[in-house]
Amino acid sequence: MEINFNSGEPRKTKWNTQKTQTIVGMGMLTALVAVLQLFAIGIKLGPFSITLTLVPIIIGAALYGWKAGTWLGFVFGVIVMFTPDVAAFMAISVPATLVTVLLKGTLAGLCAGVVYTLIEKKNRTAAVIISGITAPIVNTGIFLLGCFMFFMEIVNGLAAANDMAENVLMYVVVGMVGWNFLVELAINLLLSSAVVFIIGIVKKRMKIA
Repeated sequence: MEINFNSGEPRKTKWNTQKTQTIVGMGMLTALVAVLQLFAIGIKLGPFSITLTLVPIIIGAALYGWKAGTWLGFVFGVIVMFTPDVAAFMAISVPATLVTVLLKGTLAGLCAGVVYTLIEKKNRTAAVIISGITAPIVNTGIFLLGCFMFFMEIVNGLAAANDMAENVLMYVVVGMVGWNFLVELAINLLLSSAVVFIIGIVKKRMKIA
C-alpha cells in the first residue's frame, strides 16, 4: 500500500497563502485608516472633524469578517484619541472620553461587519450600501449618547456659543453632528460602487468570492 505523505500540502499551502493575504490586507487597511483620520483633522463641519475612515472599515469587514471591522474601528478610535477634537472632553473626564471614543469606532466597525455578513449572500451591493449606512449611524449615535451621559457641560457651552442655549437638542442634531453625519453618509454611498468593485476583485484573487 502506497502512503502519500504530501496529501495535505495543497490545502496547507492554500491556507498559508490566504493567511498571508489577510495579514497584508489588514496591515494596509489599518495604515489607511490611520492616514485618512489624521488627514481629516483639518476638515471640519461644525466643531468637529469629519470621519473619512468608514469606507476602509467597511471594506475590511467585507473582506475579512466582522472581527476585522471591529479591529479597524478600534484603530480609528485610537487615532481620534490623539486629535485636538477630544481635548475638551479629556479635560472633563479621561475615562469617559476613552469609553465614548473607542466604543463608537469599535461598534461602528463591528456592526458594519455583522450587517455585511448577513446580507452579502443575497446581494453584495445591498450589503455594502446598508453597512455603509450602518457605520455612520452607530458612530454618531454612540458619540451623542456619550455626550448626553458624560459631557453635557460641553454641549451646553457650544449651544450657548452659537446662540442656541434654549434649544440644545436642535443644536446637537443640526449644528454639532448633523452636517458631519450627512457628509460621512454621502461619502459611503457615493463610493459604494467602487467598494463593491474592490471587494469583488480582492475576493477573486483570494479565491473565496
